[in-house]
Amino acid sequence: MSNDNQQAATDARTAPVAVWALLSKLRGQDLIDWRVAEVTGRASVEERKLDIGFPFGWYAIETNDFVGVGEVKPMRYFGRDLAIWRGEDGQVRIIDAYCKHLGAHMGHGGKVHGNLIECPFHAWRYDGEEGTVKEIPYARAIPPQVKRRCTRTYPTTEANGFIWMWYHPNGEAPMWDVVVHDEVGNPEWTDYEWHEWMVYGSIQNMAENGVDVAHFKYIHGTADVPAAELRWGEWGRGADVHAKMGTPSGMVDGKISYDTMGPGQSWVKFSGISETLLVASIAPVEEDVLRVRYGFTQPRAEAEGPMAGLAKALIRDICKQLDQDKVIWDRQKYEANPIICDGDGPIPQFRKFYSRYYVADAALEAAE
Repeated sequence: MSNDNQQAATDARTAPVAVWALLSKLRGQDLIDWRVAEVTGRASVEERKLDIGFPFGWYAIETNDFVGVGEVKPMRYFGRDLAIWRGEDGQVRIIDAYCKHLGAHMGHGGKVHGNLIECPFHAWRYDGEEGTVKEIPYARAIPPQVKRRCTRTYPTTEANGFIWMWYHPNGEAPMWDVVVHDEVGNPEWTDYEWHEWMVYGSIQNMAENGVDVAHFKYIHGTADVPAAELRWGEWGRGADVHAKMGTPSGMVDGKISYDTMGPGQSWVKFSGISETLLVASIAPVEEDVLRVRYGFTQPRAEAEGPMAGLAKALIRDICKQLDQDKVIWDRQKYEANPIICDGDGPIPQFRKFYSRYYVADAALEAAE
């Protein structure tokens, strides 16, 4: 067989884009289940070089309605067990989950006492800002070790339909604010349409995907990649992509604007086919586990009018692209010293920028 014929035979048996072979078999509920199913048999965190710590920043960890006034719930993010509650003043607070008394998990059975969280074991009551024990109902005196900061608390805020948690490995205060989107909650825009994934990889590998221009052809099947106008700020970065987009009415001038503020807040605005705001929640659960939620909102005039079909199709296509990337991310290793060639995109520049979110030799200030 000639080399040309041999290549043709190989091409006939191989999907044009490798990840499509898997995804082409998934439809409806099977696809939804696959998006959040655990990926078994993956290599360890150490083998994949994902043990590089978590970047600091604001992270959208839950939706606003996750915890009501007077309610306590458990959570796990950043490789830590946490307890979240909403005090009588309506403010959300987050603390490391384990009581310093005898180690009960306060997220399971804990109570709200005013604005304090009460441990279910012996009713020790912690505040959510200072990380101190304020009350022990059955004791004459509070031990001095817990009258001062004895556990870790996390700054919180609420914006864009999410509860945001500030994470810093050394407990330093927030260095920037969460960007607020006027479209969210605007009566002329739709409520969020939600889609969710569990990605078994690192948040840095996922973020780097945005500047890896070469992968668009081989993972997403694009004929070429439009050039992006990159923006690099102090804590945020972004890009504007102008492209011709095909619609039933012909080609239109489209624009995709992607922005981030820190590693944990990102959003994309689409215009041309259908005006769309994508607000992404990407929060590390473990060093190799990310919880990813996409919330889409669109002008009601487009999403519920004659353009509704195009508006829905755009959302489906965006989710399909994340499905395709997930196949790679779920087993991807972090290459600290990658061999880069021309055409790869500004990966070295991205890594230099992203390094600002890490703390060298971080040591938690809270007692373990």
